[in-house]
Amino acid sequence: MTTRTNFKAYSSTKMNILSEAQCHELVMAAVEAMWRTGTDFHDKESLEILRKAGCWVDGKRVRIPANITERCLRSCQKHVVLCNSRTGARELFIEGNNAYFGSGPCTPFTRNPFTNERHRATRQSVGWATKVLDALPNIDYAMSLGIVQDVPLLVSDRHEFEQQILHTDKPIITVCVDEWGQADVIKMAEIVAGGEEELRRNPFICLYAEPISPGVHCKEAAQKLVLGAKKGLPTIYTPCIMAGGTAPATMAGVMVQGLCESLSGMVLSQCTREGAPFIMGGVYTVLDMGTTIFSYGAPELHLLLASLADVAHYLNIPMFGTAGCTDSCIIDEQAGIEAALSIAMTNMSGANLNHDTGYSEYGTTSNLDLVVIADEVLGMARRLTSGIRVDQETLALDVIEKVGPGGNFADEDHTEEHVEENYTPRLVNRAARSIWESTGGKTLTQVANEKVRDIINYHEPIPLPKDISAKIRDIVENAVGHMPGEDD
Repeated sequence: MTTRTNFKAYSSTKMNILSEAQCHELVMAAVEAMWRTGTDFHDKESLEILRKAGCWVDGKRVRIPANITERCLRSCQKHVVLCNSRTGARELFIEGNNAYFGSGPCTPFTRNPFTNERHRATRQSVGWATKVLDALPNIDYAMSLGIVQDVPLLVSDRHEFEQQILHTDKPIITVCVDEWGQADVIKMAEIVAGGEEELRRNPFICLYAEPISPGVHCKEAAQKLVLGAKKGLPTIYTPCIMAGGTAPATMAGVMVQGLCESLSGMVLSQCTREGAPFIMGGVYTVLDMGTTIFSYGAPELHLLLASLADVAHYLNIPMFGTAGCTDSCIIDEQAGIEAALSIAMTNMSGANLNHDTGYSEYGTTSNLDLVVIADEVLGMARRLTSGIRVDQETLALDVIEKVGPGGNFADEDHTEEHVEENYTPRLVNRAARSIWESTGGKTLTQVANEKVRDIINYHEPIPLPKDISAKIRDIVENAVGHMPGEDD
């Protein structure tokens, strides 16, 4: 009998949708599309970078030869780390099957946890959201959960980042309006980190850009990708595509379209700076033909992103995924079903950085009650993937013999030593009905809302030094917005 000693490989719960042969076929189809059809780049510098690298450039259309794609895949970092902003400690190791979870960005609306009012996101709402993210044990990083709209929109990204860095020491994924906004955010991050080189060595921010599907790299996205590469900072490039709308109706066709767009961005990143940390990914879903929405709760989203995780593992490139979101307009049974399915499936697939936890109304409205509920689901999902340890200690033959038939294991030292292997819920109710009724008979959503309000009122994030906060405030106050189309 062969002894299986690899505990991680043989005891944990993992999931694969695609075989290695299918992953290879999808990648080769994407590489073919990158040459046969190509994609459009609307930034002059990007076009020149790609032309010099040997790509075929005709106007804004760029066709990338297979050998260039293959070379860039080899040079792309396989190991990206995000750090704590206060200590510089290396916390998130974005590689392999490591799965981390955080919120999403840029929702125009948010749900006020005190009044239940749905309103435009503000500086205050982003600050509240970040405090909640900071307090939750299973949330690993922060995104803004709102577009700040009580300031001029062209400089809203600076205000979002300020609220985030003031209210959490967890890594931050930042979404900026354009390259000028990204440059200001990087400058603020460098102040916090202690300099440009310190931020590059121990980055606590990850930059974000996305193409416009199908196959368009707008000026702002390409410029942000180039700036991220020049700075040597981790950059996510992730298409958001809809089967039957901005991509073919077939799941394989969606994968090819999305990979073509993401890998074209990877080529630009690597041609700008070889070895630049790049994270592929996407939000792949369906165009709901009954409502015409971009569905965040569709089972196809979970299926496609689990498949994309298989491809990312095949390519050995870090992966940006999606989980913990819903199409429901309120946090109800539908929201629970959709969020829990996506979290469990994503965690088992091993996608690395998974965002949009807290999205409701098909990505238009952030809801902190859902974030708190998702944090509990994440604890359960991680218990599922931790598997069952099987060795002499856990087989427990000695304690079974000691207690014997009809005995009780509750008072045994072995039980005390191993009880923490079982998941202890922080939010879910397991009490007898009489106890539940005596404490108010509250629903899960009511309990979650109480926890949100408690965090906002009483949680104290680790503060930034006052001089650092003042320097960040100065950059925010003096930020200049650039109208689209301006060259400088």
